Amino acid sequence: SERAQRAVEMEESTYLETIAKVREEAAKAWVNVLYGQRTLALVSAMEKEAAEDLNAMNAAHRGAKANASDVMQAQLTLSQAQDATRKNTQDLKNARLALSRWTGMPAATVADETPKLNSHVPGLPIEELEKYHPMLLTARRAINLADADSTVATRESNPDWSVEASYSQRGSQYSNMVSFGISIPLAVNRAQKQNRDIAEKSALGTKARMQYEEALRELQTEIENQSSTLESLKSRVTQLNAQLLPAASQQVELATVAYRSGSGSLSAVFNAKKMLLERRLQIAELEREAALTWAALEYHVVPHDMVSAGEMK
Repeated sequence: SERAQRAVEMEESTYLETIAKVREEAAKAWVNVLYGQRTLALVSAMEKEAAEDLNAMNAAHRGAKANASDVMQAQLTLSQAQDATRKNTQDLKNARLALSRWTGMPAATVADETPKLNSHVPGLPIEELEKYHPMLLTARRAINLADADSTVATRESNPDWSVEASYSQRGSQYSNMVSFGISIPLAVNRAQKQNRDIAEKSALGTKARMQYEEALRELQTEIENQSSTLESLKSRVTQLNAQLLPAASQQVELATVAYRSGSGSLSAVFNAKKMLLERRLQIAELEREAALTWAALEYHVVPHDMVSAGEMK
């Protein structure tokens, strides 16, 4: 009975692994839709800017304030922006399909709310990881099952004595009869059978413990790497928002002032605006990478209530 219960728990760990995978993939798909929406909005703004720049350049060319090469460059920029819009539109469509696949419901859009990229997983002790992280949970339950197998093999190696008693009520010609019996199994060739089975189960238990230690080291390394990567990405995003964006915005203002004063060109204004949008795209991509790292770290741990519900079921 004990061994059967350990086998049930082992099968349940496979079920919990599936839950963890669905949670992680759904979270990643949600992140991809969120930042797909933001990226598409940025490239659409870039396309709009490029179209306005082309119109302005054509007007400047007609007024002899720009040459034909400037017009061709503006046209090339618009074509690139249009291609980026088409590409990101398809990427967003694919991200929505992926989110629908993992949630089981249509996902036309998601709320434009940036998640707080704080994970509690790096602070979990090993005892908690054994209960709620599928990798370590499975490894621990494999040890429990192996120990139960060893116990069963050890018990089966001992003779199972039995006692019988019966009462026979016979016809009038014979008196009733009471009988007793004792059965004592005699183990034959125990060294080649029972002892060998015990040794096999013991070796499997040792193997399970070694696999647990390997799983623990791998998990700790993975959590540390993901946590370090997440903090690095968050730091880079903060730095770029504090330094890169203000500088790019100031460049647009300076180019605009120079053009209005007659000391700068219209193409310089266009290039500064394009550079500002590209920097925003760069930061958005870093934010997406940070959010995906956070999702992989935070959502691969099964919530406590799900583990409890699985055990009750």
